[in-house]
Amino acid sequence: MLTIHHLNNSRSQRVLWLLEELEAPYEVRHYQRGKDMQAPPELKEIHPLGKSPVLTDGGRTIAETGAIVEYILSRHDPSDRMMPPRDSDDYWTARHFLHYAEGSAMPPLFLMLVLQMIPDRAPFFAKPILKASMEKVDELLVRPQLALHMDHWEASIGDSGWFAGPDLSVADIMMSFPVETAGKRFGYDGRPKLRDFLQRIHERPAYRRGLKRGGPYAYA
Repeated sequence: MLTIHHLNNSRSQRVLWLLEELEAPYEVRHYQRGKDMQAPPELKEIHPLGKSPVLTDGGRTIAETGAIVEYILSRHDPSDRMMPPRDSDDYWTARHFLHYAEGSAMPPLFLMLVLQMIPDRAPFFAKPILKASMEKVDELLVRPQLALHMDHWEASIGDSGWFAGPDLSVADIMMSFPVETAGKRFGYDGRPKLRDFLQRIHERPAYRRGLKRGGPYAYA
């Protein structure tokens, strides 16, 4: 049976959602962030990077969300429920978002978090200067990039309400975390497709079951 090493309030929640959509058997091993918001050292016993999610299956250990998702699909989605037909444009759109979610969408969101943390962890005398500097970097670099990405997301959601074709796919699973994270920080008042997307996924029974297995999650 698969085991998902799951960190609270993290991108691993969407792995649980995928498994619930596929009705695949799995176990969850829970890890809690420390006061510094970092993963606990116990995760390094599973994988040397100490990050989540990590999947273990017998003697096999797989890290990185995209690789984990592809592994799960190869084992538990023989009918390709979560992928559009292979000869379609929607198939390649789904593969784009499978890799884009972590490769391009998450870095500016993470950078924004880092810029906010730097002044808080600096010596007292340096806090005002660093705060002003980080806010300027955020204003000139990070927020314009995030706006560009969020416009891409809004434009990419089709009339069906999904990212790749007429039905829920792996694209929606992977994009859920960046869309949730950005929505928590900025809201989607001017982006109705993204607002409706979040409502749609949060109402799915499999999503709710994943939340129950994963525990408290700040973005749902």
